[in-house]
Amino acid sequence: MTDSVLSKAATMEIPINSNGDTGTAEDDSLEQDLHQVMVSGPNLNETSIVSGGYGGAAEGIITTSSIKDIRSKCRGITPSHSAASRIANQPGDYPAPSMHHSSSNPSMMSEEATRGVAVEKFDSVKKWSINTYKCTKQMFSEHFGRGTKTMDLELEAEIDVLRETKLKYECILRLAQELTNHFYNMVQTQQALGDTFSDLSQKSPELQDEFGYNAETQRLLCKNGETLLGAINFFVSSINTLVNKTMEDTLMTIKTYENARLEYDAYRTDLEELSAGPLDAAAMMRIEMAQQQYQIHREKYERLRSDVTIKLKFLEENKVKVMHKQLLLFHNAISAYFAGNQQQLEQTLRQFNVKLKPPGSDKPSWLEEQ
Repeated sequence: MTDSVLSKAATMEIPINSNGDTGTAEDDSLEQDLHQVMVSGPNLNETSIVSGGYGGAAEGIITTSSIKDIRSKCRGITPSHSAASRIANQPGDYPAPSMHHSSSNPSMMSEEATRGVAVEKFDSVKKWSINTYKCTKQMFSEHFGRGTKTMDLELEAEIDVLRETKLKYECILRLAQELTNHFYNMVQTQQALGDTFSDLSQKSPELQDEFGYNAETQRLLCKNGETLLGAINFFVSSINTLVNKTMEDTLMTIKTYENARLEYDAYRTDLEELSAGPLDAAAMMRIEMAQQQYQIHREKYERLRSDVTIKLKFLEENKVKVMHKQLLLFHNAISAYFAGNQQQLEQTLRQFNVKLKPPGSDKPSWLEEQ
């Protein structure tokens, strides 16, 4: 009983604070100092813990926000974007590499390249459309007699002569090819006839000499016919080159020249129409652009006109030279063949450097026939 009273009295003499700790005057002053520090001191979220002592390297500083993020990672929580940005922006830290920039850079370059190609194609289609519209308009105006046409009368006359000459030479080429085919069939018939005569001369003793003479004559005619075929084939080949290559090349240049003439007249008409309208600021700008296009097409037209004039001159000289040689060859070969002059026929081919193909060269080999 006495012990319980004493213990109770002792307990009542010991002061207890709100946390259950013993309170003294020194503890009260320390608590007040801590309270003042907490009120006037730095924010705990902005404090730093230095791993070394005073004067340590800046790279050893770890923010309390970083500690919170580390704790969040340990608990399976992803740190917030603001915390990550604060970690990256601390002094002494290396900036985190931007993965988005490195991955999007090639795609941005490819998009820019694709956009540039698309713009270029659009511009080309636009220019082509405008040019086609102007040329079509000019062509219909000329056809119905409402538009003016730039003409070089001397050059146009030479072009018309060339077109007529080409048609006549095509007729000569077609007839010469038909003559070659018919004459080739005749030579093949003579060869077959000579073989038949030779066979009958051996099997008919009573007509051996007669069949023998005719067989020899047909063989000789066949040989001369093959020589004449070589001359005619050379003639046909030369005419074909002249008509379908030399003349055709000149006509292609003439076609390009005529297109350039149409473009030149189209832009010339456009410039004349703009110059006849009101001359405000916008119209002056359009006139200046039309003047530039007109000058470009004028230079192109004059350049092609010069090219056509030169080509027509060279074509005429080449045509005279080629036809002089080929007509002389054709005449001498035909005359020698039908006169039965084998030596003159062979001499004609040597004179014009005509080489005959060996017999059977036109036939395919047995490998090609398989």
